Amino acid sequence: MSEYTPPKVWTWNSESGGRFSAINRPVAGATHDKELPVGEHPLQLYSLATPNGVKVTVMLEELLAIGREGAEYDAYPINILEGAQFGSGFVSINPNSKIPALLDRGAAPPIRVFESGAILFYLAEKFDAFLPAQPGDRAECMSWLFWQMGSGPFLGGGFGHFYAYAPEKLEYPIDRYAMEVKRQLDVLDRNLSERTFLCGDDYTIADMAAFPWYGGLVLENLYSAAEFLDVASYEHVNRWAKQIAERPAVQRGIRVNRFWGPEDQQVRERHSASDFD
Repeated sequence: MSEYTPPKVWTWNSESGGRFSAINRPVAGATHDKELPVGEHPLQLYSLATPNGVKVTVMLEELLAIGREGAEYDAYPINILEGAQFGSGFVSINPNSKIPALLDRGAAPPIRVFESGAILFYLAEKFDAFLPAQPGDRAECMSWLFWQMGSGPFLGGGFGHFYAYAPEKLEYPIDRYAMEVKRQLDVLDRNLSERTFLCGDDYTIADMAAFPWYGGLVLENLYSAAEFLDVASYEHVNRWAKQIAERPAVQRGIRVNRFWGPEDQQVRERHSASDFD
């Protein structure tokens, strides 16, 4: 293999290959006009059942499970493989063109919230749930929430891309990101050896943020990499992930905006609890 020499000025090669080459681009903004559907509830979610999307649907289902009736929501799928995230309606809510995006039409004017961590925090404050009140506990929760937001791209866009989606297997990036993901698993495992959940005895938005990524890795073989990364060796991460996966609200949340896999696990759109029947 010949050594790659970066050009003086990078230019976009749209035929660069890989599973997502048709939708990745170096510019922002809408590519086409497309209004978003709107349901009857104040909270409108536009998302997909990827790990980042699952964070929010789990949070909404958990809120409903504890009786926060105002958390009823409509959830519409955004098919990122077809470029739906570049429609004008979606871009108006999330200029970064990534799922998930939330529009709170119960506020005047409506409030848009994008980035999954920001949505979790917004909902936690709005409904006074899953976020500690005491300053020290709250700081710990926010620290783990931001830890996940900063760490997740190394697992997804880093390891996941080069291990599962890149057009060719390259040793250096796979080794580099595998090492980092295993370090992250060790960080979690050491913390969870002394705690039930990430922040202590209480289940919080930090757990909801981390579970779809790291729980998905150890329980669902995310990127078909469980054996490669020896995820079974992280005893405490596995215990934590299994405990969260048993929650009924989590089991509902992971089905929302999902249109692949077993049919009984798909809820393409969610408008009421009856959609899970």
